[in-house]
Amino acid sequence: MLPRLRNNLDFLPSPVPDRPGLVIRDPFQYSDATLIVPPGLISCLEFLDGEHSSLDLREFLVRATGELEVGEIEQHLLDTLSSAGFLEDDAFLERKEDVERAFAEAPVREPAHAGSGYPDEKSELIRTFDKYLSRDRQEADRHEKLLAIAAPHVSPFGGVDAYRAAYSALSPSDAGRTFVILGTSHYGAPDRLGLTRKPFVTPYGETVPDTALIDEILAQSGGAAAMEDYCHAIEHSIEFQVVFLQHLFGPKIRIVPILCGSYAHSIYHGGAPEANDNVNRMLGALGEIAAREGDRLLWVLGIDMAHMGRRYGDPFSAIAERDEMAEVALRDRDRMERMEAGDARGFWDLIQRNRDDLKWCGSAPIYTLLKAVPQAQGRLLRYQQWNIDDQSVVSFAGMSFHSS
Repeated sequence: MLPRLRNNLDFLPSPVPDRPGLVIRDPFQYSDATLIVPPGLISCLEFLDGEHSSLDLREFLVRATGELEVGEIEQHLLDTLSSAGFLEDDAFLERKEDVERAFAEAPVREPAHAGSGYPDEKSELIRTFDKYLSRDRQEADRHEKLLAIAAPHVSPFGGVDAYRAAYSALSPSDAGRTFVILGTSHYGAPDRLGLTRKPFVTPYGETVPDTALIDEILAQSGGAAAMEDYCHAIEHSIEFQVVFLQHLFGPKIRIVPILCGSYAHSIYHGGAPEANDNVNRMLGALGEIAAREGDRLLWVLGIDMAHMGRRYGDPFSAIAERDEMAEVALRDRDRMERMEAGDARGFWDLIQRNRDDLKWCGSAPIYTLLKAVPQAQGRLLRYQQWNIDDQSVVSFAGMSFHSS
């Protein structure tokens, strides 16, 4: 039997005019290879499903090429995909184990998006983020104790207004608090928290992980938490928040980095996320910590909202603030109103409708906050829609949360 092509790869049309075909790359970064499969071989990938044999693929190639000697074509395709780490074979399993072990044994979490999502040189980073945060910066209302903020996790240049609004809610007096950063886990298992004890490194320097709280979450959450989750190595939803916090408060911020799985079972099969016993334990553990630690903690959510248009499987081209996206804005605001009311159940009811056809990328961190800190009520500071390409839009917001 032929090996299975990994189902967690990225596939997209080749952007290279003189090299048409299908681009394959690995978002998990087990491999840094990028392949372009020529048009004539794209259909061969359908045979790499774990259910077809080499004979099936050869029969197809004979019919497609009109040649009887196709063994060399088949072997070249399989060898290329295997050496790139794109097949579920022994070579990939060994590669995966090596990469995950290397992350687990590393003393720090290295920056994964410096140089792409933000500048990798400190002086340029300072200039860039000074510009991001300087315009129309408003002093936060300190009559109410700030419990949390929600900012995008899109590349900062795409969501700068929402980032600015969220981080303008912070003040110098917040520098000594522990930042519990709830990020969206794009690659991790649903119904699970991903934890790490590692300091996050950026061009600003190293953070300080609050290992006591991290270990407590692990101990109390049982199967709903995984320590040194490899997803932290590649995830951007926490890294972007760390950079903004370090820009404001210096490199040695104290953090608890938590990646939140999607609660997909609840979205697709009904019931509250906490109907899962492990999720219930995890939410309970976070709630106990939030109640005990109180103002020592400041919760930071890295969330995007709707993902609409061709890139995300919709049958229409999306343009920010126009046509279908005007209706999306109204539905986004319905959900944000539930966040403003601190209504976890009402918020999740809207997520579950139509199995979240808005494809919010941040609903799990929001629900986690609203359940763990039930007194938190939100305040919308800035809502945005942004064309991530000519046919697709992401929406996001800057919000602050205060005690009810």
